[in-house]
Amino acid sequence: MITAMGRPSPLARAAKGLVLALCCAAVVVPFVGIVSTSLATREEVTRSGGFVLLPGEISFAAYEAILSGGVVTRATLVSLFVTAAGTALSLVATTLLAYGLSRPGSFAHRPLLLTVLFAILFGPGLIPSYLVVKSLGLVDTYWALLLPPMINAFNVIILRAFFQELPPEVLESARIDGAGDLAILWRIVLPLSKAALAVIGLFYGVGYWNAFFGALLYLNDSGMWPLQLVLRTYVVNQTQLGIDQLGGGAALPPQEAVQMAILVLSIVPILLVYPFVQRHFSKGVLIGAVKG
Repeated sequence: MITAMGRPSPLARAAKGLVLALCCAAVVVPFVGIVSTSLATREEVTRSGGFVLLPGEISFAAYEAILSGGVVTRATLVSLFVTAAGTALSLVATTLLAYGLSRPGSFAHRPLLLTVLFAILFGPGLIPSYLVVKSLGLVDTYWALLLPPMINAFNVIILRAFFQELPPEVLESARIDGAGDLAILWRIVLPLSKAALAVIGLFYGVGYWNAFFGALLYLNDSGMWPLQLVLRTYVVNQTQLGIDQLGGGAALPPQEAVQMAILVLSIVPILLVYPFVQRHFSKGVLIGAVKG
C-alpha cells in the first residue's frame, strides 16, 4: 500500500522490515550456531544434539586441537600460501595482459583479444585440462593449483575496460617525456587503478581460497591438501578426525565442535581481508559501466 504522498504505508514498511529481519536471521542464526558449536563443551554438544546456539560455557579445545600441528594446521598454511602466491601471480598476469589489450596497435592485439573473448564463452573441459596439467608434469605439485586458474578472462576484460577509461592525455604526455610502456604502467596506470586492482585481487583471492576441486583432481598426496579440501573431507563427508590427525595428545574434543571450528577457520580470513578492500569495492564494481 502507498499513501497519497507516494510514501509506503506503515503496514508496507512493517512488512518490508519483517522480510528483511527474516532474511538477516536466515544468515546470522546459522553462523552464530557454527561459532557457538565450535566453542561449546562436550556436555553442551551432546545435550543439544550437535548444534549449540548459545553456549553456556566457552571452550577453545576444538581450536587448540586443529591448530596444534596436525592436518588442519598444515592445510591452513597450504591455503594461505596458495592464496597469496596465486593472487599475486594472477594480478601481475592479468594486469600485463589487460594493459596490452587496452593499447591500440599492440603486438597481436586482435588475435589475443579474440582469444580472451573466446575463453569467456567456451571454457576448457575437465579431461583436456587434466591431460594438459599431467603432460606438463604438474600433478602432485602446487603449480597445478596456481597456473590453471591464473588468468580469468572476465577479469581481463573488466580491467582492460578500466585502463581504456584512463585519461589518454596523461599517458601521451608521459610518452612524450620519454617514458616507455612499462614505465607508464608502473608510474601512472597502476597508481590510478588501485580501486580496480583491489576488487580484481579480491575476486582472485576468494577464488583461490575457496577452491578445492583442483586439489582433489591434481593432488594425490593428502599432506598437500589445502584447507577447503580438508573441510570437504572432514565436514561435508563426515569423516572422523583422530588424535593423530589433529596433532595433539590431549583428549579429543567433540567431532561436531572440531568440524565447526574447521568451518570457522575457513571463513575468518576472507572476513578479515574484506574490510580493507571494501572502501574500493563500491568504486571498483562500476569498472567499465560508465563511459565519458
